[in-house]
Amino acid sequence: MHIIHLSAECYPAAKAGGLADVVGSLPKYLNQLGQRCEVVIPKYDNHWIAAQTFETIFDGAFSMGSEQVKFSIQRMKDDKLGFPFYVLDIPGRFDRPGIYIDPWSGHGYWDELERFVSFQIAALEWMKAENLRPDIIHCHDHHTGLVPFMLSQCNRYRSMADIPTVLTVHNAEYHGEHDLENFKLLPAFNIDNIGLLDWNGRLNSLAAGLKCAWKISTVSNTYMDELAENSNGLELLFKEERKKSTGIVNGIDTEVWDPATDELLEFNFSYKDRKKGKQKNKEYLCKQFDLDPELPTISFIGRLVREKGADLLPDLFKQIIYSESEVNFILLGTGDPQLHQIFARMESDHMGYFDATLEYNEQLAHQMYAGSDFILMPSRVEPCGLNQMFAMRYGTVPIVRSVGGLKDTVVDISKEGGYGITFNDFSLEAASEGISRAVELYKDQKIYPEVLSKIMKLDFSWKRSAREYIDMYKGLTQK
Repeated sequence: MHIIHLSAECYPAAKAGGLADVVGSLPKYLNQLGQRCEVVIPKYDNHWIAAQTFETIFDGAFSMGSEQVKFSIQRMKDDKLGFPFYVLDIPGRFDRPGIYIDPWSGHGYWDELERFVSFQIAALEWMKAENLRPDIIHCHDHHTGLVPFMLSQCNRYRSMADIPTVLTVHNAEYHGEHDLENFKLLPAFNIDNIGLLDWNGRLNSLAAGLKCAWKISTVSNTYMDELAENSNGLELLFKEERKKSTGIVNGIDTEVWDPATDELLEFNFSYKDRKKGKQKNKEYLCKQFDLDPELPTISFIGRLVREKGADLLPDLFKQIIYSESEVNFILLGTGDPQLHQIFARMESDHMGYFDATLEYNEQLAHQMYAGSDFILMPSRVEPCGLNQMFAMRYGTVPIVRSVGGLKDTVVDISKEGGYGITFNDFSLEAASEGISRAVELYKDQKIYPEVLSKIMKLDFSWKRSAREYIDMYKGLTQK
């Protein structure tokens, strides 16, 4: 099957979160299983894209409202990502360093709707002009949520209306919601069907995609169920569209995330020498932050935002530090400016037990996965979560709130076959109890090595998940 993926992100070209990791991995593994997958994203003005060589394969133009928009499709000459990779260049819209946020102001771009509407129209214009007829057009999140609507409703794409569309919801907190009058930016359609764009009187890109896509997928089974209860206002719609929806747990790229070959680690190690390898990486990590390697070391890696439960961390860390338990805490991430200030103060207040690196640092993240004993994920919302899978691949035990994909991928050690620490409530008390249980596990020299052995043998590779995607695609193309 020929599948074209449309996305705002793709690792390593452009990344703001887990969406990039999925779009940068899933197509590669689908291709390895005999499919023909390609990826199209906007052409951002960032270092990675600037360092690659692209060739222009198509030039085009279209009207968007009263604006005439010129664009080009450029293909990366070296298919080193494991799939043909295209960037869609729209001068004046995407030739900026940020994906969603202006790095100079810290705020979202004022023309977000125009940016992503132009990206979606340009992608369809290219396919129409070149008579590309993929078996599936796979859209990711609200940034491409208008594609299923345009294919099914816009007069201009009537010849493409029979191409099946899949919309994968990676994060339903964000809808791409704007004034309904912006429907005028889209190619002409029967105005009687404007309700397909409308949700609570607003143009809602994600809602339009949910209504019009042939199939909806989310990134874990539990998250699929949770969306009907909590999706920032789309709960009723997720309930109504449940029959065409499915949950498929994300995988990880085990070629990139392999402690035996990871070039970002100070010391490579395999399952066979896991104890020695973990210890050497832990000693190196603790030396970097002037921490005692004899103590259990717990890390948090991620965005410092409410969704990830980051606002719980200052009080949680302080409570444990002031208790009788001796624990190292290491934090890596960026986000809420107030939390930046709090963690910066905590560094000096709790030297020897806490350290924070308030930046995006891929190399340090890999070293923390390898050198930590535990990874902490107290998320309010976690559609799938990849950090827990990365961590276990590197022999680091997850401490997670049992929500979304964390519930689907981490089984508590109290249960048969369990290998992680889980807690249910989003509260200081529940998270603190989880850390206390982790400390007790660390001290148990019989059980802890068994857990370490178990998590490093778990299979979270994309091959398993990719086969589920293929089954889903086949269900759409064989009707």
